Amino acid sequence: MGRRGEEERQGRGRERVDPARGRIAFCAAAFVLMFSVIGARMVQIALFAPEGHSGAGLVTVTPSGRPDILDRNGTILATDLYVASVYADPRDVWDANETARALASVFPDLDEADVADKLSAKTAFVWIKRDITPRQHAAVHELGLPGINFRQELKRVYPNGRSAAHVLGFVDVDNKGLAGIEQAIDTNLKDRVARGEPVTLSIDLRVQHVVEDELARAIETFSAIGGAGVVMDVKTGETVAMVSLPDFDPNHVMDDPAENRFNRATLGVYEMGSTFKSFNTAMALDGGMKVSAVFPTRAPIHIGRFTIRDFHPEGHNLNVEEIFEHSSNIGSAKMAMEMGIGRQRSFLQSLGQLEPVSLELPERGKPLWPRNWSEVSLMTIAFGHGISVSPMHVVSGVSALANGGAFIQPTILKRQPGEVIQARRVIKEETSREMNRLFRLVVEKGTARKADVPGYPVGGKTGTAEQVKNGRYAEKILLSSFIGIFPADEPEYAILIIIDDPKGTKETYGFATGGWTAAPTVSRIVQRIAPMLGVKPRLKNEQAPGIVDNKPDAVQLAQDR
Repeated sequence: MGRRGEEERQGRGRERVDPARGRIAFCAAAFVLMFSVIGARMVQIALFAPEGHSGAGLVTVTPSGRPDILDRNGTILATDLYVASVYADPRDVWDANETARALASVFPDLDEADVADKLSAKTAFVWIKRDITPRQHAAVHELGLPGINFRQELKRVYPNGRSAAHVLGFVDVDNKGLAGIEQAIDTNLKDRVARGEPVTLSIDLRVQHVVEDELARAIETFSAIGGAGVVMDVKTGETVAMVSLPDFDPNHVMDDPAENRFNRATLGVYEMGSTFKSFNTAMALDGGMKVSAVFPTRAPIHIGRFTIRDFHPEGHNLNVEEIFEHSSNIGSAKMAMEMGIGRQRSFLQSLGQLEPVSLELPERGKPLWPRNWSEVSLMTIAFGHGISVSPMHVVSGVSALANGGAFIQPTILKRQPGEVIQARRVIKEETSREMNRLFRLVVEKGTARKADVPGYPVGGKTGTAEQVKNGRYAEKILLSSFIGIFPADEPEYAILIIIDDPKGTKETYGFATGGWTAAPTVSRIVQRIAPMLGVKPRLKNEQAPGIVDNKPDAVQLAQDR
């Protein structure tokens, strides 16, 4: 009885254990099946989903980032940040219309019908909204919508907003450079930009802010339509500031009119008026003309259907110094006639005025000059008509006149200490010294008296050019400008301000010329930026004390021409 009873108890135990084992086996099989499906889905996504796509609810991707862009002092001008974007896998969306309605509640700017169409597409991936805020990210996540996922992307950010917008340019939604130095990084600077290393510009953000501020003030004061400003180190060719107004916000490019993206400083080409007399005078003096040489300037010049006259006739004959000081068109034309067409053309060529300026930015205007360089062209080009160049052309050319006679290709990238700068001689050193004296004379006694700054001797040349409208020069539509150097006795920087279509005011007695508009703007800029740049003020007749700056050691001149 005992043995049989024991067998019966064991039999009943096996009956209870076998169903439990069955349930365990079933659960194990279910888990295997579930993970097999998940694994198969992951393989499917890996093999067939769009590049960079994954089925996870939040995906971190690591696309190739762009290098930071810094100003010359290390301030960040552009950098990459990760932001979330919303996408959908329409195959996993349960109800396209309901999902679209829910998404539109978070993103009111979305078209609900358009989103519903996307969610009904026969595809594995569609974008819903890119570059969303953390609050929007949390709101969509809380909705718990099947088929709706997130992806992290790199977004280009410009911490200083509009400042230096035309220098920096901008990128598209995929972080590809479309303008400015951003485009250059992807094209002509591609081999020079090491991955992960920042791009350091020659721009000084402090100086950039000042030029932007004062140029905007001038445009508003004189009801102008725009303007441009450039500050350049005459000894290195570095562009310390470059401004074009109106401008745009590279963080939100489409919020501003498309025309605001036009870079007036490098892409726009203009007849620069009397600023070109700087080149004409330097050409004549370097060619052997004496500053005391006198020319008949009482009567206008009549040639064919053209008449050349002075804006403010002096009523007597003028020597070269007086021609430059009083900005005589007649005298400048007669000086050019003494030099000849061949000399004028080759001289402007040596200063880079007849070809696009060599600069790292893609926005570079092509100069317009007469293919048939006639006697009329010779005379009008002498005072800045009949040839159109960019403001950057003028600044780089005048820098060569002021720095001892060496033409240096301008750059938007910071020069490195010890870097040897390639240059070519365009005028003799004694010609450069004479030009600096004449530049100073124009500010002390001539048309640019409003450009002067106490403690910082400024030199330069005004320009006022009538603009061409409908094929004719419009007398009241001007391009007013002033090209300055400072300190005039030992130039370190050149500065150009142009104001497009300024209107005279009560304070200027109705005048809108360069001496009344651009010259005082340069004066205010110099007052503010000279201390930033390390230029020490001086008493009258005090010798130049020099400036403190971290500069390259040498300029290497090519064979003299």
